[in-house]
Amino acid sequence: QLQLVESGGGLVQPGGSLRLSCAASGFTLDDYAIGWFRQAPGKEREGVSCISNSGRSTNYADSVKGRFTISRDNARNTVYLQMNSLIAEDTAIYYCAADRIRYGCRLYVSSYDYWGQGTQVGVSS
Repeated sequence: QLQLVESGGGLVQPGGSLRLSCAASGFTLDDYAIGWFRQAPGKEREGVSCISNSGRSTNYADSVKGRFTISRDNARNTVYLQMNSLIAEDTAIYYCAADRIRYGCRLYVSSYDYWGQGTQVGVSS
């Protein structure tokens, strides 16, 4: 059974950091581009960052550029999202998802085939 499991969420103060992990089971992650998305209460799900299956290509939403870094370790079947300089607007449930695109990656919700259950990130003083 194909499964993605997110971890690493929590509550931090503004300016703090968190590292989210997305672990895959039941399939090999290196066949897929992986995206991180988030959804705040009352808002639509939005793309945060994605990384191609090789790891050579990444994309970021303007709102997180320079603060978030996506990476992957295909040997561990895991993708990471390092989040620094967190602000209140980053508060949301964060989801990872897999897209069987051959090259590059994209930040469109509809492009992704498999989704995790999400992990909560809260930024508050």
